[in-house]
Amino acid sequence: MTLRGRLTAAFLVVVLGPVLLGAFFVGATLSAVDRSRATERLGLAAAGVRTSVDALCQQLRAAADAVALAADPLGRSRVADQVVGRGLAAAVRIADATGNTRYATAGGPARPWQDCSGPGAGPVGALAAEVRLRDPAGADLGAVAAAQPVDPAFVARLAAVTGVGVTLLDDPGRISHTTEDQGVRAAVLAAARKADGDRVAGAGDGRYVRRVGPSPGQPLSLVLSVPGERPPGLYGGLLAAVALAALLAVLAAWRLARVTTRPLVELAGAVDRVAHGDLTARVPVRSRDEIGRLADAFNRMTRETGSYVAALTSSRDQLRNHLAVLGDTLASTHDLQRILRVILDSAIAATGARAGAVLLLDGDGVLVGQCVEGLAGRWPAGDPADPATLRVPVGAGVVGAVAATGEPLRGRWTPPDAPAGEPSCETYVAVPFAAPGAAESRGPDRPGHPPADGDPPVPPGGALGVLALYDRLGGHEFDDDDLVTLRTFAGHAAVAVENVRVHEEAQRLSLTDPLTGLWNYRYLRESIRREVERANRFGRMLSVLALDLDRFKDVNDTWGHAAGDAVLVEFARRVRGVIREVDLAFRQGGEEFVVLLPETDARGATIVAERLGAVVRDQPVPVEGHGDEPVRVPVTVSIGIAVYPDHAAGGQQVLDAADDALYAAKAAGRDGYRLAPESDPVPTQEIPVVAATVSPPDGLPRAGAADPTGTAQGGASSGPHPPRQSRGR
Repeated sequence: MTLRGRLTAAFLVVVLGPVLLGAFFVGATLSAVDRSRATERLGLAAAGVRTSVDALCQQLRAAADAVALAADPLGRSRVADQVVGRGLAAAVRIADATGNTRYATAGGPARPWQDCSGPGAGPVGALAAEVRLRDPAGADLGAVAAAQPVDPAFVARLAAVTGVGVTLLDDPGRISHTTEDQGVRAAVLAAARKADGDRVAGAGDGRYVRRVGPSPGQPLSLVLSVPGERPPGLYGGLLAAVALAALLAVLAAWRLARVTTRPLVELAGAVDRVAHGDLTARVPVRSRDEIGRLADAFNRMTRETGSYVAALTSSRDQLRNHLAVLGDTLASTHDLQRILRVILDSAIAATGARAGAVLLLDGDGVLVGQCVEGLAGRWPAGDPADPATLRVPVGAGVVGAVAATGEPLRGRWTPPDAPAGEPSCETYVAVPFAAPGAAESRGPDRPGHPPADGDPPVPPGGALGVLALYDRLGGHEFDDDDLVTLRTFAGHAAVAVENVRVHEEAQRLSLTDPLTGLWNYRYLRESIRREVERANRFGRMLSVLALDLDRFKDVNDTWGHAAGDAVLVEFARRVRGVIREVDLAFRQGGEEFVVLLPETDARGATIVAERLGAVVRDQPVPVEGHGDEPVRVPVTVSIGIAVYPDHAAGGQQVLDAADDALYAAKAAGRDGYRLAPESDPVPTQEIPVVAATVSPPDGLPRAGAADPTGTAQGGASSGPHPPRQSRGR
């Protein structure tokens, strides 16, 4: 609904409301008064009916008494004729004790006769009063009944006495005799069905109806009715008056609403034009009231808005391009350095900064630069081409304070205030960011989930990094809008850090055993293939150790599976403590483990096997026993050793050879190691190798040659490789 419609409706409600209420009040009052008067008239008429019927019954009872007082039957007959002749009764009937008629006057009314002493039932031909005949001894001799006909003349007399319409009903509710006109009889009969007791009911034609009897002393079922006294056409007149008032009110409301809403309609039209991009829309100022001031303010607003649109359009297009690049980068790569570079460049372009940097927290509580832009010559030490030379301790300087508190900062630096280690600048804005859930996923509040190796400690502010911009173009300080914009890009940086962390964590979990933390069987298959390819490429050796804890089932059966898990965890820790950083340890399943020793010959592998057997054998594993004191469980390990290419020609074959050697160690009494036997030579085909791929003469063991030093050799691995497992010595 339009404003003009609402104003018109409000005016009509205000004006027509009292009119309608007044009309309703007048109509209701007149109806109540009319009903009250009709009820009073019907009450008086009901009393008159009861009085008339009671008087008639007393008259009939007196006539019957007169007949009953005669001494003999002949005398009773003469008295009965006299009573009828004087008009005291229309008929007299004398019956004996058995109910047989002994004498009856001629011309009596039609039956049935209704006794005055009880309520009637069914059609009534006459009212009768009955008196019993008794002898001096009190014996019943019969009865004398005097009757008066109930006919239209009787009903007309009642109507004349009471001044109301009288209708006599049969028992089923049919009209027997009535003084009502033919046209209102149906309405009176319908209203009589609704009237109970002394309640007055209204008929459809404006009449009021009340029922009287049947009841003791008044056995007739009578309906009394009176016409209403309301003026004819009362409601029609009231409706006409209301309609006329409504018409006048509509005309007045329409005129008033039109005058009031015309300026608002013009303003609304101008607003619609502005909403569709027409900033040249103006509103005529017709007055100096509130609406006029509103129109003037709208005109000023459109002029000022037009001046902003051009600048906003260009900056919007530029920002849209940067966000498109940023979105594509976030969706297409897990290269954190590339993502942070795009975020930094977009933030610099969106805020007009001259320089900026993204720093992440490392494991020592120091913010280390990940990518920088425009900082050449802004910090004294380090190589500007290497972002990692930008290092700021948490809590030191502006960037360190942002990371420590988790609150963004912006302002202006003066040369004496520039902290050491941070870029020099005139103005700055720095915003912290943290990967979602990073603070909750680390630290002592989650038992069993300590910070992973290499995860930075979370400062009290919860920040894992800081996005900082320096020296806005034009020399102005960064404002709150720049701070909001930078928060948006810092949020993207937080998402990028979290995505990379989740991706790396998912990679790690998919390749590691959840109980021991060693690599799993899936990564074993990939690693043995990669290490065999590397050994082939560089002509090196690869040793494989297959390990199996001796009688491990006895540990589970004696101390429970929790103790068995504790033994496996401790065994894995000791394995990591013996092998080198370049070596790989795997849990193949159950109590079976595999260790890969790149660039290691059989002699070096046996040395590692001896160390593993000793470190397991010499230190029993403490586990929780059935009592309060821990139990130290002695554990030994059997080891099978195979060397590629001495004992096998492929990755799976060398694993199988190590496994066969393990079974040989088990059969030899356990707690020892066995070296796989030399494999039968297989026909080989010489493959020419280009000179650039030949390994340099570095003294490392070659395939088919013994290690000259007799010790396990180390070397750097190459090729794709997941993060190494941390191992203590």
